[in-house]
Amino acid sequence: MHYIDTHCHLDGEEFDADREQVIQRAREAGVGAMFLPAIDLPSSRRILNLCQQHPRLLYPMIGLHPEEVRADWREQLSAIKQLIIPLTPSLSPLTPSLIAIGEVGLDFYWSREYEKEQMEAFEAQVLWSIETRLPLMIHCRKAQNEMVRLLRQYEKELPGGVFHCFTGNAIEAAELLQFHQFVLGVGGVLTFKKSHLPEVLPDAVPLDRIVLETDAPYMAPVPLRGQRNEPAYVRLVLERMASAYNIGVDEMAARTNENVARVFNITL
Repeated sequence: MHYIDTHCHLDGEEFDADREQVIQRAREAGVGAMFLPAIDLPSSRRILNLCQQHPRLLYPMIGLHPEEVRADWREQLSAIKQLIIPLTPSLSPLTPSLIAIGEVGLDFYWSREYEKEQMEAFEAQVLWSIETRLPLMIHCRKAQNEMVRLLRQYEKELPGGVFHCFTGNAIEAAELLQFHQFVLGVGGVLTFKKSHLPEVLPDAVPLDRIVLETDAPYMAPVPLRGQRNEPAYVRLVLERMASAYNIGVDEMAARTNENVARVFNITL
């Protein structure tokens, strides 16, 4: 049995001292693939290089994270797009396994100083997704209403994607699941003592609309909460999710793997 961590920041400096060991621990724990989202231009380049070193294990995503949207966002997007332009099955030796546009979205948790710029940057990257037919890895915090309004403008054209780090209630889940080509990404929060997700998910989210993630190095699951998260710990999320849905771990792994293959249009 293997399972997939659909969201981990292995390029981060938190892993500089032991990155190869972290990757090896993940493989030993049963992780068959790890998907790496970029947050800006430098991380896009780092991720492409890292994924080239581990083909068919690490898979890259390219995008500009909303918290990285600043006054120079247009220049950043232009440079990031130059990495994507040659992406076709026959023309892309640089990024032969690019699987998504991400991590992109909206984040008004700390500030709305760059709200307009975030909206414009997000919309531009939604259009990239439509143009390339690559799915979206979407980050959204304190901005679901704005995000949904924007996505509805392109609903019929979107190839799909993941609403990353879902921690909401049944009403919020239903609103997101109206985008039928999308799934919800669920990570370590599912294991937290005060989390309502074990009750919400089985009633609100069908098994074909959910995928596993860690968001490593952030939000390590219980009993490792507070430590540096890493992809090997996605097993703990898988086990808690299987328990919540009252099915076996192997079945949950198989179902989430099927969802990943469908959304990202890849065979693992």
